[in-house]
Amino acid sequence: MAVKIDEPPDATPLDPDEAQGLIPSHIATRDQLNEWEQQNIVEGERWAFGRKHRSLLSLEFVKQLHRRMFGKTWKWAGKFRTTEKNIGVDPTQIPVQVQELLRDVETQMEHGAYPLDEIAVRFHHRLVWIHPFPNGNGRVSRTMSDMLLVSQGAEPFYWGGQNIDRVDAGNVRDRYINALRSADSRDYRPLLEFVRSGEKP
Repeated sequence: MAVKIDEPPDATPLDPDEAQGLIPSHIATRDQLNEWEQQNIVEGERWAFGRKHRSLLSLEFVKQLHRRMFGKTWKWAGKFRTTEKNIGVDPTQIPVQVQELLRDVETQMEHGAYPLDEIAVRFHHRLVWIHPFPNGNGRVSRTMSDMLLVSQGAEPFYWGGQNIDRVDAGNVRDRYINALRSADSRDYRPLLEFVRSGEKP
């Protein structure tokens, strides 16, 4: 049965072929999909933060994290997208762009190019901008940023204190999207303010 996916505002819609990659057959509504996907995400984050990872800033780890967070939901979990979207780089450029980003973050960390929060914010923004996967890019990018912070002994971001992927996230999601758009113009201040706003999870 096809699922009618009502995406949050400004979310990237799935192509029909990507939507056919849904694994659980019992899902018939967006609410059911949200609940199932959230359980998968929680399991993936538990794995991510439950152990040390030697190669956090690697192409394979980015794919592995996506697979852990979405592998029970989508057949294409952990695989870079092959289709054009309304956001993101050309699909053929994804591996190169992600690898360059990871090297840049390593260099920024090594030389202290920015405060740690700003390195993590820039990392998050650029990974979302590249948009390597058909779906789940915001969630994976936020988790990667939080893992980077935790690996350095810092607290993860608060992200407005809410699940900003939900359709009903309202003002918090609007603030997040607007902050990302400011970062598109190299103004990272709104995003830096947003990530530490809200109550600590």
